[in-house]
Amino acid sequence: MRADAQRNRERILDAAEEVFARCGASASTEEVARLAGVAIGTVFRHFPTKDDLLAAILKRLLARLAEDAATLGGADGLHVFFRRLVGQAAAKRTVVDLAGVSVPAAVSRLDEAVGELLDQAQAAGTVRGDVRRPEVMALLVSLCQGALHGGWDVELQERTLAVVFAGLAA
Repeated sequence: MRADAQRNRERILDAAEEVFARCGASASTEEVARLAGVAIGTVFRHFPTKDDLLAAILKRLLARLAEDAATLGGADGLHVFFRRLVGQAAAKRTVVDLAGVSVPAAVSRLDEAVGELLDQAQAAGTVRGDVRRPEVMALLVSLCQGALHGGWDVELQERTLAVVFAGLAA
């Protein structure tokens, strides 16, 4: 992809994240184009449908999460990742709710990164040895769903994470 086309694509995705977070399902691709500083035709060349745009946003979000997980490590990396992910869940709610798409490659990458954090936490002795990746992923999904739909404030988020972390503790 040409450099200018790649820049346009990234600007469109940045704008779309903001517009969908603010406006929800009623967000228009015209507003996305305006905020990105491109013509509507440019948006449609990159993303022929709104679903394509939402899928791209979700894939990028999952890739960022996997990259974030990969930068963490050690005894507290898994806990830090839990806090960051749950903290971001409500902000990304609209995109996740609207994007009824399958993104297996991105989810697989995130699963691997979380598995590495789990391995490091277990090696450091901060997480029980009998905890496996599927349980950790289920906890992450459940906590994010709670943050998305439960009207969580920071205090509730912290109390809930404390319960989860106590359950994971070695």
